[in-house]
Order: sequence, then C-alpha cells, then structure tokens
Amino acid sequence: MGKTDELQIDQQSLADAWRQTLPEVMNSADRCTVLPDEADAKALRVTIETAGHQMYSFDFKITYVDSREINVELIDVEKDDISVDERADIVQQLISDYKRHLHECAQTLQQLTHA
Repeated sequence: MGKTDELQIDQQSLADAWRQTLPEVMNSADRCTVLPDEADAKALRVTIETAGHQMYSFDFKITYVDSREINVELIDVEKDDISVDERADIVQQLISDYKRHLHECAQTLQQLTHA
C-alpha cells in the first residue's frame, strides 16, 4: 500500500469525466461547465447555471482531498452577471443542492479516481 491515497488521474481526464457525469446527477435543465483549475492540479472549477428565470450562476472549486474525498468551496454566486448575497434563503437552498450533486458526482466517479 502506498502511504497516501492520492488522485491517480490527470486533471484533464478528471475534468472530462466530470463534464460527462455531472449533468447526469443534476437537474436536467441546469447547465454546468467544468474546467481544470489552472492554479491547482488537484482541483476543478465548476460553474452551474440555474435554469429558468432566476439566472443564477454558481462558481465552485472542487478539490480532491484524496482519491475519494472532495472539498467543495463556493467561490461566487452571480445573478445576471452581478455578484449576489449568498445568504439569501433561495441561494442557500440552491448551494446545498448543488453541493450534494457535486458530492454525488465524485462518488459516481470513484472507480475512476480511486486506483
């Protein structure tokens, strides 16, 4: 056994896998973008745009703590390209939903990330 349980997949392949899997665990109408985090090889940037008239956009940073565990950090919430207060109830509700979807996606990809 290796001493650390590190991610065994390169960042681009990881981003591609997330790009394919995330829409499957999310609300079908929401849109998401997944990009490698240029500042951190173990991280991805995920932007989720809500469907419908609300037009919220959520930026998350997903960091792999190890091959199975992710840390989800909210970077920004925008509405019509303007930053909004993320403490509003509707926004909090969406954030917790999306965090759950992001963890679900990571779980779905475990056979890929956990070598």
